[in-house]
Amino acid sequence: MTSINYMNQLSGYELYLYEEERSQNTIQKYLRDTKKFFAFLGEKELCKAEVMKFKEQLIQDYAPASVNSIIAAVNGFLEWLGFANFKVKPLKIQKEIFSTPEKELTQREYERLIMVAEKKENRKLSLLLQTICSTGIRVSELKHITVSALHTGRTVVACKGKNRTVFLPKELCKALKQYCKENHIVNGSIFITKNGTPLDRSNIWKMMKKLCKEANVSERKVFPHNLRHLFARTYYKIEKDISRLADILGHSSINTTRIYTMETGTKHAKQIDKMNLTYSRE
Repeated sequence: MTSINYMNQLSGYELYLYEEERSQNTIQKYLRDTKKFFAFLGEKELCKAEVMKFKEQLIQDYAPASVNSIIAAVNGFLEWLGFANFKVKPLKIQKEIFSTPEKELTQREYERLIMVAEKKENRKLSLLLQTICSTGIRVSELKHITVSALHTGRTVVACKGKNRTVFLPKELCKALKQYCKENHIVNGSIFITKNGTPLDRSNIWKMMKKLCKEANVSERKVFPHNLRHLFARTYYKIEKDISRLADILGHSSINTTRIYTMETGTKHAKQIDKMNLTYSRE
């Protein structure tokens, strides 16, 4: 069968992912990635050789981590379809111990983004940035920041089959209560669209990008998840308890949390220079 025939199987694959209790974001990503494979396959017959060719094409077009992410989606589809023997191996990626400065959002840059949002009188965006960064929640969990949560200073979020309690800073609660009062929000989620539905990742991403130029912050650094990373690095600098941080962030593996706490290596480079183990000929 060709890709046209397999496209008809996508609804079944979607149901399977749902029953596996995958998050909605994960399900949509898996479906998008599987469609990329269909587009590559075209009229050709599905076989291991074609999947391997697809992998080679991905290597040319994407970063290694993205390649593995797409392969995971396609492999999942193949296994569900009963063609596990067509699956391909992910790339072996050497573990990174430092992050890249070009992508790390600093606290000063975060503060400049808030200042510009306030300057533009966009109180919603300012408080949204502060809510994500001061609690470490995922964008998909913003809907759990409700009016009632402001009175208890905490909320329970459900994500990836787990529940965890997220605490809200007192100053944030105070600011959000005032915002709700001014905007006549009396119940339910606080960060909503004009239609009353919770803001999604796309809405927030577009809002944040509009601040970059005036805040003098690279667009590569400005996306919702980077605020969660800033929360993690800031918490770890104070507490140095990665196990506790993993619980706060809702991570199943500490290895994931380690990625969040990676630094750029600037301090390490300075320490190396101070060792004075090289000698000048002068």
